[in-house]
Amino acid sequence: MPENDEATTRSGRKPPKKSHPLLKIILLLFSIAVFLTGIFAYKLYSHAGDTITGMHASVGKASAKIQQKQSFSILLLGADTGADGRKYQGNSDTIIVATINPTKNRVKLVSIPRDTLAELIGSKPRNMQKINAAYNYGGTKMALRSVSQLLNTPIDYYMTINMGALKTIVNDVGGIDVDIPFSFTSVWTGGQKFKKGVHHLNGTQALAYSRMRHEDPRGDYGRQMRQQQVIRAVLKKATQPKVLLQYKKITNDLKKNMRTDLTFADIQKLALDYRHAASNIKSDQLQGQDAWINGSSYQIASTKELNRVSTKIRNELGLTKEKVDNAEVYQNELNPYFDGTDNQTFYISNDFTTTIAQ
Repeated sequence: MPENDEATTRSGRKPPKKSHPLLKIILLLFSIAVFLTGIFAYKLYSHAGDTITGMHASVGKASAKIQQKQSFSILLLGADTGADGRKYQGNSDTIIVATINPTKNRVKLVSIPRDTLAELIGSKPRNMQKINAAYNYGGTKMALRSVSQLLNTPIDYYMTINMGALKTIVNDVGGIDVDIPFSFTSVWTGGQKFKKGVHHLNGTQALAYSRMRHEDPRGDYGRQMRQQQVIRAVLKKATQPKVLLQYKKITNDLKKNMRTDLTFADIQKLALDYRHAASNIKSDQLQGQDAWINGSSYQIASTKELNRVSTKIRNELGLTKEKVDNAEVYQNELNPYFDGTDNQTFYISNDFTTTIAQ
């Protein structure tokens, strides 16, 4: 059975070579360069434009930062729509804020644990919930606003892909080879068994491997690392000539499952002006502490940690340092003795509700 991220879930239960450098950034995170690498390799420029246009979906005022060759941020969302046969909107399993700095020639990725307590910006009445629920409640727009408010940083662009598409893409490239760090049985995904060592995974196995959390001693943090590992494996496989021959199928599959407000002109500009940044990619994670809220397990980011991550992102964007001052900081102040030991209870002010509407 798939995980249930809604606040009504009782978490206390235990469940029974060479591609274009810039394209590598996107491919690393969402497999989009599987199709981009293929179409550029075959110089199918017109087809590339049509495909990206088909994926384009604006959620607000378009940013001009890429066209102006400025540092920018992009929210990367991996939604669980389409995974395990889901048909509804779903939550966002993967949440990454990427910053690309063309002056310092570097990319920084900050993963946000999906269970992080955050205010869902735009919900009425005001609602504090797991950050991954923002996409379920209000789509990409609410996810953008909520992450921006959580970290006190602007989000310039977005890219989403349905996690169910990961299975399809892995199958499209003929499977991937992954070095599994430890043996485990994934109860949540039908009892699939994974043994330590290098193994060839098909799409179903790759999706289960990348989504597993409860069997990983690092929890959600371990899952974030495995998701990036799977995408890297897709990248490696996608550069093989025989895989590039499948570009039309890959393109059609991604077109059905990916959305972004990046335009084809933005992609072109990235390839010209930001290509050197891909040689210097650093990763970070917003660290949280285990907590119980209304019978559900959450991650609480301390005010110190929120400020650390906020400062790092703002620095990459050329912005001055600012103290984070939001609902999360307010709630932290109301829980002065909370330190995350032994899954303590974290109390929410009556100004907020933590129950997802039925």
